[in-house]
Amino acid sequence: MSTKQSNTITPKPRRSAKAPAPGNGVPDTRLKSIVIRGARVHNLKNVSLEFPRNKLVVITGVSGSGKSSLAFDTIYAEGQRRYVESLSSYARQFLERMDKPDVDLIQGISPSIAIEQKTSTRNPRSTVATTTEVYDYLRLLFGRIGQTYCRVCGNVVKRDTVSGAVDRLQRESDGTKLYVMFPMHDHPGRSLKEELEALKNRGFFRIIVHGELIDLNETEYKGKQKKDVQVLVDRLVVRKDEEMLKRLADSIEVAFVEGDGYALVHLLETKETLRFTQHFECPIDGIRYEDPEPRMFSFNNPVGACPKCQGFGRSMGIDMDLVVPDPFKTIRQGAIQPWNFPKWRGNLRDLLGIAHETGLPLDVPFKDLTTQQIDVVMNGHKKFDGILKFFKFIERKSYKIHYRVFLSRYRGYTTCDECGGSRLRAEALNIRVSDKTIHDIVRMTIGEAVEFFQGIKLSKYDVEVARRILEEIRKRLKFLNDVGIGYLTLDRLTMTLSGGESQRINLATSLGSSLVGSLYVLDEPSIGLHPRDNSRLIAILQSLRDVGNSVLVVEHDEEMMRAADIIIDMGPRAGEKGGEVVFCGTMDGLLQHPTSLTARYLGGSLTIPLPKKRRKEGEQSILIKGAAEHNLRNIDVRFPLGLFVCVTGVSGSGKSTLVHEILSAGLQKLKGGFDGSVGKHAAIQGGENVSHVEMVDQSPIGRSPRSNPITYLKIFDLIRDLLAGTQAARMRGFKPGYFSFNVPGGRCEVCEGDGYQKIEMQFLADLYLLCEGCKGKRFKQEVLEVRYHGSNVDDILAMTVTEAIEFFSHHPDGRRIAKKLSVLNEVGLGYLRLGQPATTLSGGEAQRIKLAHHLTGSEGDGHTLFLFDEPTTGLHFDDIAKLLRCFDALVNAGNSVVVIEHNMDVVKCADFIIDLGPEAGEGGGRIVATGTPEEVARSAKSHTGRYLKKVLEDVG
Repeated sequence: MSTKQSNTITPKPRRSAKAPAPGNGVPDTRLKSIVIRGARVHNLKNVSLEFPRNKLVVITGVSGSGKSSLAFDTIYAEGQRRYVESLSSYARQFLERMDKPDVDLIQGISPSIAIEQKTSTRNPRSTVATTTEVYDYLRLLFGRIGQTYCRVCGNVVKRDTVSGAVDRLQRESDGTKLYVMFPMHDHPGRSLKEELEALKNRGFFRIIVHGELIDLNETEYKGKQKKDVQVLVDRLVVRKDEEMLKRLADSIEVAFVEGDGYALVHLLETKETLRFTQHFECPIDGIRYEDPEPRMFSFNNPVGACPKCQGFGRSMGIDMDLVVPDPFKTIRQGAIQPWNFPKWRGNLRDLLGIAHETGLPLDVPFKDLTTQQIDVVMNGHKKFDGILKFFKFIERKSYKIHYRVFLSRYRGYTTCDECGGSRLRAEALNIRVSDKTIHDIVRMTIGEAVEFFQGIKLSKYDVEVARRILEEIRKRLKFLNDVGIGYLTLDRLTMTLSGGESQRINLATSLGSSLVGSLYVLDEPSIGLHPRDNSRLIAILQSLRDVGNSVLVVEHDEEMMRAADIIIDMGPRAGEKGGEVVFCGTMDGLLQHPTSLTARYLGGSLTIPLPKKRRKEGEQSILIKGAAEHNLRNIDVRFPLGLFVCVTGVSGSGKSTLVHEILSAGLQKLKGGFDGSVGKHAAIQGGENVSHVEMVDQSPIGRSPRSNPITYLKIFDLIRDLLAGTQAARMRGFKPGYFSFNVPGGRCEVCEGDGYQKIEMQFLADLYLLCEGCKGKRFKQEVLEVRYHGSNVDDILAMTVTEAIEFFSHHPDGRRIAKKLSVLNEVGLGYLRLGQPATTLSGGEAQRIKLAHHLTGSEGDGHTLFLFDEPTTGLHFDDIAKLLRCFDALVNAGNSVVVIEHNMDVVKCADFIIDLGPEAGEGGGRIVATGTPEEVARSAKSHTGRYLKKVLEDVG
């Protein structure tokens, strides 16, 4: 594709951006612009364009138009490949190896960092704090200025110095008489008599035993216990003159030296003995502690990790949620599940027998029992053994298989009882900074931690030592808070984060690393963010740009587009009809473009209309009572059935907890066949009104490249039947299985149906060579000779959905296939190839394929409740309009749709809204508003209502 004038932008200098240093040997044009010539990755049609460096650039366009192919598979891939290849062969073996993209020329590119919508690790040790390096600085902070507290008396443990001891004694009033002493040091192998002789030889002739002063020159001490003997160094009277203070200091120093680091000062008037030690131990209890050091606070290091759980915070044990699966049952009703089996019912009778004596109520829900009452159930009383002893008995019998099976039903990962979930040794939890342990701090939300470190009170000395450490902690916490995840706790496991949360954490980490001169490529960072938080995210991206980085964002959010310096609009449509640069320039230029679909939506000539008539609430609904999981505040929530319902609220307000962990899990448990855990709630009413519950998420439709859209939708079975029914196939005796690349028969056996052969290269990217046997067609030649109206199985798999509909609809025996494929077209996936591997599909594409599957099978299957979590991920305005039509089709077929969503174009079209909040984390978990979009828009407390009101006014 030849370079058009609209695709070349002349960069203008930006005052706040830092230009790269001149004179580094790089041509000036490469310093100012990123130049791409002849990009042909995936569906890109020989794309050429140029845009300035150190700008915020948004790439937009309909799904399948080539946005990710340009941003990630071309620009990022080349930037990363060049950086990796500049390293030594030794270093390269540890890094991801990327293929060289199919492009003629790329100039002006920097080392690239991709921040995608996926959880970066499944490591159970990885937390928000460790991923963002906040925990590394916390370990350093506690290792440098942490104060150790005695685990017995709670006093501060510190080493005493001569000057410190003198300062303490100066506080005594003038005239106070005192003895400076040291305890007799016990040398192994020496008798008490020998010890006393050694003392006299060193010039110490007076000792004190039980308060009595003994002069060794006059009296022979005949005691036997060395520990009773204290050696007198000096007798003094407190005065504030220089001579006395010098003598006191000298005496204490002698006591420290002679007493192996210990000095004792006895005050005669009060008969109090002050103990000073140069060892790191409690002066009262004498317990010696380790000096704080950073590795003591690492749960990944044996020095710091809890010895029982090895630093995981959880250990395998009896899970009370499995022992008492329904805490709303009473003991008499069988709340303790294992004792409902006939063999163990005697344990329940024993418990009932001691109920009166112990005051244990039998008809109160288990969840309402007091701590003391639960202690009786757990630990037993007299003849009743209790749950813990019962399971210890079962463990002793676990050499028998039926006991092992029984025990496994009630075992699970529970909070470690030794470290309390802190993951650390007890010694680490004796150390505090500003009266907080490191475990106290990581249990805070990011927002709470920001406030704590802003107001932290330290001594002048500690402030000086920790200044740089505190700066780094504050900076990283601020970035995390600014990207809209202030509701997450620092000890939250990374593997439990959503894709959007992971992406924003990676973004904040990148900001904390203070890199300059890099190229950041982001995939829809606004996903999971309420419109209220968008402005903070945009400010973060602009700050990345302003320090001298290029920021490339694949995005559909209107506010993000309007904040961009440059917009690249891909299209004009998807798949084969896309892959071109429709426009590259500023927002003003885009709005004037005559053919851009994006411009028509942004300019208002095209809009997503409101429904002509909103559906009214019927009598049937699902009522969740007492939802109290995570931050939900014991709320009652009603989901009307037969409607399109949106659950809204700021990030962290409790939406996913309510829909995923209670509504979905609870209903599936009621329907049977679900053995996972259900979030805390009192009851679910109305579950009988739905036949099925379907959570349509963005997980892959298959993890093998052999899986594709038509195998998932069972359409390939119909296509293979058609091919097997042709005359050529019947003559050769080919059954439908011959047209499958998954089983031997018709597939190419050289590549086993893959179409390519993989050659591993140690330091380079693996090579994928076209199979010499089938030339990439995956089937044997005799199978490829079988044609259905001129097309063989390879031709059909290479068709797009739109082309296949056109092809099959012309033939009566193919119209059933065309009808099933048309649903894929309706959900905006007409550009996908029938044989496109499932591993190459985005999360949004996988979700819409699942939606198509349910649309094809939704008739006559009872009332199904469909649940979606942010289905607009990856969708252009035009794709959202298609998605809403699919939701309508599901509801019109007699089903219910519940959607978690932030996109106001979707929310405005809902029949009913449940808005949670008002804030995130502890400030959320409540119902702020419910009703139609118009009713929610009138709510003064609702953040959603404020943005919804503006959208409704614009449409109106």
